[in-house]
Amino acid sequence: MQGRLGRWHLVPIALAALLLLGALAMLGLDRAMRVRALEETRTAATSQAAILAAGLESELNKFSLVPRVLAVDPEVAALLGGESAQRPLLNRRLAALAQQTSAAAIYLMDARGTTLAASNWDRPDSFIGSNYRFREYFNGARKDGAASEFALGTVSRRPGLYLAERVGPADQPLGVVAVKVEFDSLEAKWRDAEDGVFVTDAGGIVLLASNPEWRFRSAAGERPAQRDPARDAMRFGVAEPLPFELPATGPAASRVRMIEKIQPIAPVGWELHLLADPAPRLSVALANGRLAGVIALALLALAGAGALVWRRQRQARAAAEIAAQTATLREQLQQANRLATLGQITAGLGHEIRQPLAAMRVYAENGERLLDADRTDEAAENFHRIAGLAGRIGEITEEQLNFSRRSAEEPRIIALAEVIDGSLLLLRDQIRQKGLSITWPDPRSAAAARVRARHVQLEQVLVNLLQNAVQAAGQGGEIALAIAARENSLQLSVTDNGPGVLPELQDSLFQPFVTSKREGIGLGLAIARDIMRELGGDLTHEATATGARFTMTMPAA
Repeated sequence: MQGRLGRWHLVPIALAALLLLGALAMLGLDRAMRVRALEETRTAATSQAAILAAGLESELNKFSLVPRVLAVDPEVAALLGGESAQRPLLNRRLAALAQQTSAAAIYLMDARGTTLAASNWDRPDSFIGSNYRFREYFNGARKDGAASEFALGTVSRRPGLYLAERVGPADQPLGVVAVKVEFDSLEAKWRDAEDGVFVTDAGGIVLLASNPEWRFRSAAGERPAQRDPARDAMRFGVAEPLPFELPATGPAASRVRMIEKIQPIAPVGWELHLLADPAPRLSVALANGRLAGVIALALLALAGAGALVWRRQRQARAAAEIAAQTATLREQLQQANRLATLGQITAGLGHEIRQPLAAMRVYAENGERLLDADRTDEAAENFHRIAGLAGRIGEITEEQLNFSRRSAEEPRIIALAEVIDGSLLLLRDQIRQKGLSITWPDPRSAAAARVRARHVQLEQVLVNLLQNAVQAAGQGGEIALAIAARENSLQLSVTDNGPGVLPELQDSLFQPFVTSKREGIGLGLAIARDIMRELGGDLTHEATATGARFTMTMPAA
């Protein structure tokens, strides 16, 4: 009896030990999940910072070419050489170039720093007549050939990067051409997409930032003794930049510092800083970790119920097998659906080939009789017709092979008329069976339409759109193809007079597995749009009064 009582006294001790072990395990799990969440945040931040830095470098490289090209322009040299008649023409050229490149301003200064021509020549804040000899980018370009400087505009007080290039040789410079680049749109994108982004120069001064309050603060710690307050006041509007501190996030009781990732910006010696907020990942990781800990403790508490655990495991295995079988069946159904689509086209091609084969046999038999009767001229005509029919069969089979081929060809100049002819050839039997009316593009526009793309991929997209239009238009329906030219692209549209796309599907029409067809799986349009965007174009949909219109946009050749 006393032995039993002694054993019962051990139960509270065992429970206390289990609780203590559980608490220690929870603390260790929390720590592990926290470390993992922080590491995931750092990894994602490193990748995102590299992407943002590459985008900014690309933008800067684009603008750096403008002053370099203008510096060797004959009209620029002529104006700096004293030919004032070039000024109106050059002003208009600079204005057009600034609009095309989205530059804030492009302007030309003589060797003394006086602006002779500018893209903003016709605006109240025109640079013409202003002297920028005091700017570092002017003096640096005169001395070294090229220079850059980030500063506030003297008139607009808007910050921007000035890229300058010397015109003429170093010993006898004619002047300097400069481009001002503003980054308002880029900062707005950062503000909408990232937790925090800012860019610093070589001295640690914040030049660009997703938060305007961070701009012109010093991220280099204490103010270096060699900084010039007067120069900083002229460039940044503040004589002594305030220190920049990394923001914290999360509840006040458990503030978490933002994770900072730095990427160099090659052309100008800047650094891009990405601030990533680890709080969301931390909260999710801790919640998942604690949930896993509770489940583990619960499983340990139920360790004695081996039979129940075994039963649950068996049920879990059975559910997993059912899920695997269901996934396999779903995949087989999808494959069968894809093969059915290919079979529809192939069946139509077989019908297209059987007719000329039958005609060839009749012509051949008649040709033999005509030769026996010594009617060689008529027999030759029969053989000529046989050759034409054989050529037609060759065209059909060649188009089928081209369409089914997985081509790794590079983009090339393609006539849209060839793509249209090939696509309609593949679907001719379906179109004829349904009695559809096909409206072709204007012959002149179709003959002149040239795009840069991959033939097989364009035909794949067009066949998909035409097949959808054939199904939507129904018996005796109408399908219209039209070609329209834009500034740097061509558009090929397919319009049908079917019932159109359901309103509830229009916003998600190009998402995978979205379809209104009972037999469809909803991948055709998603794949088609991916192909067009890979080719540098797009695929769009618009509802019409009597049906639907899908438009392929392609880069013009």
